[in-house]
Amino acid sequence: MAASNDVTGALPPVAVFGAGSWGTALAALAARHGHPTVLWGRDAGTAEAINQGHENERYLPGHTLPDNLTATTDMAEAVRGAGMLLVVVPSHAFAEVVRELAPLRPDGVGVAWATKGFEPGSGRFLHEVAGEVFGPGVPLAVVTGPSFAKEVVAGLPTALTVHSDDDAFAQQVADTLHGPAFRAYTGGDMLGAELGGAMKNVLAVATGVADGMDLGLNARAGLITRGLNEMLRLNHAIGGKAETLMGLAGLGDLALTCTGDLSRNRRLGLALGRGQSIEDAVREIGQVVESIQTADEVMRQAERHGIELPISQAVQSVLHGDITPAEGLQLLMSREQKPEYPHGLFD
Repeated sequence: MAASNDVTGALPPVAVFGAGSWGTALAALAARHGHPTVLWGRDAGTAEAINQGHENERYLPGHTLPDNLTATTDMAEAVRGAGMLLVVVPSHAFAEVVRELAPLRPDGVGVAWATKGFEPGSGRFLHEVAGEVFGPGVPLAVVTGPSFAKEVVAGLPTALTVHSDDDAFAQQVADTLHGPAFRAYTGGDMLGAELGGAMKNVLAVATGVADGMDLGLNARAGLITRGLNEMLRLNHAIGGKAETLMGLAGLGDLALTCTGDLSRNRRLGLALGRGQSIEDAVREIGQVVESIQTADEVMRQAERHGIELPISQAVQSVLHGDITPAEGLQLLMSREQKPEYPHGLFD
């Protein structure tokens, strides 16, 4: 059980939107670092359990939350007096939440998010959605990297990165999260950071499928390496920086999600590789599995830029039921032999 390590002081309050496992873990982190923190969610029962018992019984059972973390279902109450807003909801709910939040946002207060994925249907990156909703002049930032909520709330060592076009706001968000067991780095490539955070979920399904089919550690390593290559090529085409994907937002998150069984997307792949249906696998996982929608948006980006992504395409086809995992493996293994980098890293 994680201990409550409350610190009181004059640090600015933080409002976190999304009372799932990751939102709760980040809210607890900010609170333990001395920020009075309000966690907003739509479920009144969850809010009451946090306020009365200092525990999110549904998503993080057994972990005691700090005393200076409170919960509410009232968005206006959550933003009151806040010095930073942090959105942590699934990608399909992101646009709705930020639209509700926009008229309530206090003047001068920036908005960060730890949501990974694209806007469903349009395929837009979340910083594009947020920029449209909040308008110019509002500091925006994305929080991303290799992180499981259960380990963060338990106080285990973690490193993430905060990317923003506004250096001062990136530093503010990083300072809020940075602490004895949590390292927060900063960067200025929101595009690359968001691509890495989204695309790794698709590739985690591929490695999960391979492990579910007992294809061995060699296959897993090959999929991770070639998957990183797919990320780098698409990132280059859309204008992201290669170093972003060689760091926490790309390689770090990819390695964790492809190998750690706390990953919902890896668990989905494991289930599919063992012959379960998508419906049964998602029902057992019991939480949003981002890869199902993200695979479509990744391939939409690939088609837009004329890039071949064989692993991602195979995952998309398996998730849609167009091919079986075994047929997907056969497609990948039957591709022609060629140099690893025939024309350089991005070709």
